[in-house]
Amino acid sequence: GEDISANMRTVRVLPLRIPIEEKAPPAPERLVVRGEAFIYLRDFEALNKRLEKAGERTYVNPRNAAAGALRQLDPALTADRPISLMCYSIVDSSEPLPERQSDVLELLRGLGFPVSQDVVVSEDIQDAVAAGQRLEAKREKLPYEADGAVIKINHLGLAADLGVVGKDPRGAIAMKFAAQVVSTRLLDIGVNVGRTGVITPYAMLEPVEVGGVTVRNASLHNFDFIAEKDIRLGDRVFIKRAGDVIPYVIGPIPEERSGKETPYKPPERCPSCGEPLERVAGEVAFYCVNAACPEQLVRNVEHFAWRGAMDIEGLGIKLAEQFVQQDLLEDVGDLYAITMDDLLQLEGFAEKKAENLLSALDNTRTRPLGRLINALGIRGVGEVVANLLADRYTDLDGLANAKLEELEGIEGIGPIIAEAIVEWFRNPRNKRVIEKLRRAGVWPQSDPVAKATPAGVFSGKTFVITGTLPSLTRQQAKSLIERNGGKVTGSVSSRTDYLLTGADPGSKQRRAKDLGVTEIDEQTLRSLIEAGHS
Repeated sequence: GEDISANMRTVRVLPLRIPIEEKAPPAPERLVVRGEAFIYLRDFEALNKRLEKAGERTYVNPRNAAAGALRQLDPALTADRPISLMCYSIVDSSEPLPERQSDVLELLRGLGFPVSQDVVVSEDIQDAVAAGQRLEAKREKLPYEADGAVIKINHLGLAADLGVVGKDPRGAIAMKFAAQVVSTRLLDIGVNVGRTGVITPYAMLEPVEVGGVTVRNASLHNFDFIAEKDIRLGDRVFIKRAGDVIPYVIGPIPEERSGKETPYKPPERCPSCGEPLERVAGEVAFYCVNAACPEQLVRNVEHFAWRGAMDIEGLGIKLAEQFVQQDLLEDVGDLYAITMDDLLQLEGFAEKKAENLLSALDNTRTRPLGRLINALGIRGVGEVVANLLADRYTDLDGLANAKLEELEGIEGIGPIIAEAIVEWFRNPRNKRVIEKLRRAGVWPQSDPVAKATPAGVFSGKTFVITGTLPSLTRQQAKSLIERNGGKVTGSVSSRTDYLLTGADPGSKQRRAKDLGVTEIDEQTLRSLIEAGHS
């Protein structure tokens, strides 16, 4: 969400004018390109040597160095870092795009954008997997860090027809390389308390380097895992970095035991509030069910303020801890009762900082309903489900009164999440949170345009979109249909009313013909809308 345009202009491999050669194909008026910024290993080593010689702080790995460089406030600092770039897709264009991903890459290359040389076009999935395995075999010889390959369906129309799940496209999948494995000593086992009360163990290790990163703590999954693997305090253990990011313990090395290692006994009480822990039947997790548990409250406040939720600038976990330690909060609803005097009594607060935080809290009163639902921290309800609920209900009262069967009927919500929603709103403590939010004016209503569905032109009608439309992106077409009361799904069925078809339609067109579904184009869609509003 940050604008780093000025910094990107300093990246030398990024063309500032396209096309860069006279013989290249003409560039469209509007072009949105997606790529990844990174630092080559040779450049990273040279950078660290230069920083060390100058007596400055060096970087642990190229990933952190690249991210830090691009987020600098001064573009001159970014220009001083050896950032490289590889582009891999066109997100939007004012001109028609090639039908295939491989041709898009050639178009990008022709316009002067840097594109990977390690792209392989395979005839089938077996060939694609083999190509990924060949890439993994030469992993150590690659000039950059990589943790896997991406396998994509080459035909862009077919890939688009497959749709997305949340933010993940069905037309692409990551093929992760095998994680690096190292061994180190397990010094102790710590315990975290999550915002939903889940008690999670983690390993405290002798520092060890894995793929250029120094690891001191690692995941132990859950207490059953510790028991099943017979992991003991003092053991030498194998660890991996999952996807080269999250370190976790694989298991102990029993042959290296000296006899001084001691079995681990799970805690019986919450390390934060001291209340007895409970275990839900059929689950591996232990829970602290004390709603007033300080650590849970800290995590709840952190989640509430998170950028993807209420986005309260300046409110992170450290400040959440201060609020809880000073007894300023019983729940997230109390955030809106905090005063200037309360803040000025906290360490590190002056008048300007206090004013900024109060202003940031005030700004959240205009956040949309989907963000507020996400911020509540209902188990299983993230951004995607929160927005589904916001599309269905006008406000929190409507959601609170929803029946279990009604929630289960919403596409994308299953029985477990539906039950979690009902239970959350049934809880007396959560009811108090809702009332505090109402009194504070944090009470967003759903977009009336979206709620006009019952009276819309396409009320009760279900659409499926296939192919490339003349002037609308798929998302724009979806929004247009939904604003007029319709519903857009990803696959054709007997309940589909219209198939909106563009150029190069995929298999959905054949399926629609077999089922007798009415097929329309973009012009017909617009005509139906105009006729409905006339």
